[in-house]
Amino acid sequence: MACSSAAPKFAVRRQPAVLVAPAAPTPRELKRLSDFDEQDGVRVQVPNLYFYRRNKSMGSKDPVRVIQEALAKALVPYYPFAGRLREQDGCRLAVDCTGEGVLFVEADAEVGLEHFDDPLLPPFPCLEELIFDVPGSSAILNTPLLLFQVTRLTCGGFILAVRLNHTMADAQGLMQFLGAVAELARGAQAPSVLPVWKRELLEGLNQQQPALVHGKLHEVSGSNTSTKASSIMIPSDTAALRLRSFFFGAREIAAIQAQLPPHLQKRATNFDTIAGWIWKFRTMALSPDPDEVMVLAVVVNARGRNTTAVGIPIGYYGNAFLVPVAMSTARELCTNPLSYAVELVKKAKNQVDMEYMRLTANLIVLRRGQSPRIAAGMYSLSDTTRARFEDLDFGWGKPVYGGPAEAVGVPSIPWVGSFLLASKNADGEDGMVVPMYLPGPAMDRLVEEMNKVLGLSADVTLHQPHVSLSRGQRYE
Repeated sequence: MACSSAAPKFAVRRQPAVLVAPAAPTPRELKRLSDFDEQDGVRVQVPNLYFYRRNKSMGSKDPVRVIQEALAKALVPYYPFAGRLREQDGCRLAVDCTGEGVLFVEADAEVGLEHFDDPLLPPFPCLEELIFDVPGSSAILNTPLLLFQVTRLTCGGFILAVRLNHTMADAQGLMQFLGAVAELARGAQAPSVLPVWKRELLEGLNQQQPALVHGKLHEVSGSNTSTKASSIMIPSDTAALRLRSFFFGAREIAAIQAQLPPHLQKRATNFDTIAGWIWKFRTMALSPDPDEVMVLAVVVNARGRNTTAVGIPIGYYGNAFLVPVAMSTARELCTNPLSYAVELVKKAKNQVDMEYMRLTANLIVLRRGQSPRIAAGMYSLSDTTRARFEDLDFGWGKPVYGGPAEAVGVPSIPWVGSFLLASKNADGEDGMVVPMYLPGPAMDRLVEEMNKVLGLSADVTLHQPHVSLSRGQRYE
């Protein structure tokens, strides 16, 4: 993202990018990726940022050298990351474990942490300076699979930027690898969790079987929306979108759960509660045609769920997420109580079991090479807090912010999805923040609904953004 006129500008001096190779010899082999590593939207580069304060106990230690040396050590057990991605047998992806290494950029910025917003949340100013797109490095095939940039700040802190080729790992897998780098940086002799490849575990068995469980999603993706609904829900000018980040702490979640029946208050997770509330009131704010089919896609990590038959082992760092969907007409979503939306979210998540995973793998194979279609009523939520990026400690303590560098997963169509990010409010209370893009009138209506939950006036909320709205920005 380019620096806007309102964003703080700063100069960054970068050294030429270098390749960091494994610190010891590694196997030379070809390792095939799984079907889940090739699902829709995964052939992308994903940037994350981690902001660290100065730590007196680290003395004169240089974060650039500490992280660079630990990275080289971590690439020995995680040697596929040091290879290059190739295509074989048509579109199938495999890692050529060449041991060439990952890209590493050393940088210094004429800025301190105090020059960034409080709380720290995406979108960040001058992002392209903090994670430099090394020419020729952003292709999915035949390029380094990771790019690191460590930028020292004038305050003594630093920013770590990591760009991941998403085909290699999901958020949990990336955190596992970065956790290994952090452990080695703090002096460990070996990572506490050893990596496991075994991508063959997540492949479809019957690649010709129709994935019936996903049939409705396919129909919705290809459905025609009414002109009225589309004109409201899909803005023709993305520059007119407004961005706000909604904070959900203990107070906000308790206020929302108070609207649910007692049995659901006990069974609904924080994610269920937040997702159901956002889905319902975002729909009401957009005022779609009552017959419009609204689809909420929720990103679910398959690790630790009812997937014992496949045996996803501890240490598996490939893509192991699924995206089940909840569906409802706008009329039912808006007129039913909040419990209706929350129950649909729970039902969608609970679909994820071994059979669902196999059917998903089959569907990925059947759709290979097809571009995903986005319908007007689609929206997705991804809970990045489960990856625990905010715990990543290289010796300087936990980051002030750790997580996605972008406010939304697909910046080119920012209104179709949001992350749940770990954050704190102005009182230091832990919670989750949901950045969201909407047209101006719809955003005003959603802000009003949030104020109703908290019993506040619009003026109070906007003047005290930490209460329920962590930040606001208009793209102009």
